[in-house]
Amino acid sequence: MSIVLTRSPALEKKHSLAARLGRWTASALVVTALWSAGGATLPAQAEETAATGPDPKQHAEMVEKGIRFLASQQAEDGSFSAQAGIGPTALVALAMLENGRTPQDPVVAKTLKYLETAVQQNGAIHLSGSRLPNYETCAALMAFHAANKDGQYDDLIRRAERFIRGGQWDETEDKDAADLYYGGAGYGGSSRPDLSNTAFLIDALKASGAGPDDEAMQKALVFVSRCQNLETEHNTTEFAAKINDGGFYYTPVVSRQDEARQGPEGGLRSYGAMTYAGFKSMLYAGLSNDDPRVKAAQQWISKHYDVDANPGMGDAGLYYYYHTFAKALDAWDRDMIEDAQGKKHDWRKDLTAALAKRQQPSGSWVNENTRWFEGDANLATAFALLSLSYCQPTAAP
Repeated sequence: MSIVLTRSPALEKKHSLAARLGRWTASALVVTALWSAGGATLPAQAEETAATGPDPKQHAEMVEKGIRFLASQQAEDGSFSAQAGIGPTALVALAMLENGRTPQDPVVAKTLKYLETAVQQNGAIHLSGSRLPNYETCAALMAFHAANKDGQYDDLIRRAERFIRGGQWDETEDKDAADLYYGGAGYGGSSRPDLSNTAFLIDALKASGAGPDDEAMQKALVFVSRCQNLETEHNTTEFAAKINDGGFYYTPVVSRQDEARQGPEGGLRSYGAMTYAGFKSMLYAGLSNDDPRVKAAQQWISKHYDVDANPGMGDAGLYYYYHTFAKALDAWDRDMIEDAQGKKHDWRKDLTAALAKRQQPSGSWVNENTRWFEGDANLATAFALLSLSYCQPTAAP
């Protein structure tokens, strides 16, 4: 299987392969010319225009190996790890599309056909009896949006969007803005809301064209703000001031969580995956860098910068963490992240290196910690490839 050069609709976005490689190539040519003219010392101007991110060849090889592995794992019906529902299949399709495969690619086309068989009469996209209809519909909607060419999936996307909007806890569910459920989304049905599913909702809404002023986005922001360890007028829950470090936790709805998430004196621990999910969601909902909630999240990110573990959770959910880490930092539009010691990190290069050392000879990724189904190589590989889609080399600002 060779690298497909035809650009997919997903790669028309800011983090497109062609755009990043184009900027990288132009920058590299400038640096090379200046280096040749200036002798052994790289001029300051050249340093300022030097490319950031991983080596393009290494990045491309990692992606190709990952996609080749997934192609070898596809079931006859087009699915991946169907015992876990359609979530892994949708994420595999999205990962391939975000990394340059077109909807006509045989593996992608077969995957999309399978996902189409899961479309329900109410617009939801899941298998019969699913306990995760909101999450699965959000993931599938994003895959179909990435594949949508000439409007062929317009109706499907519109109906799926209507379904996920209906799953948000708000006035239609007799919840007002004072209720902790308000604005959030859960796995589906009557399940309590959490930040992970709410972030998937926000991602899917954004993919569908919703802007920061969209009513559902602003309602979701209410819930997201209540998942932050930051006491403000936006979070007056019992947990807000107990840790108060600016990071994010899973949900404020329950009075007690498992030991890994429960902090001292009843507080809820901040951890990496949720902090990046919350931070990204706030950016998508239109908050600026001057907002105290955003500033506090940025400070937490600086203090806990890590590509070897999911801060606060170790190796649990590591590949989910990598995905939220990459997507959030790409949304922040920063090529370099300064840590608490003042050291600057090329996060795309760092993350690619972390994924390179974890890639198996087969091209797959898999987490030895099987929590949250990451022991499944198809799911972990999909998350890894999605992470790499945000790590394209780019010119430094």
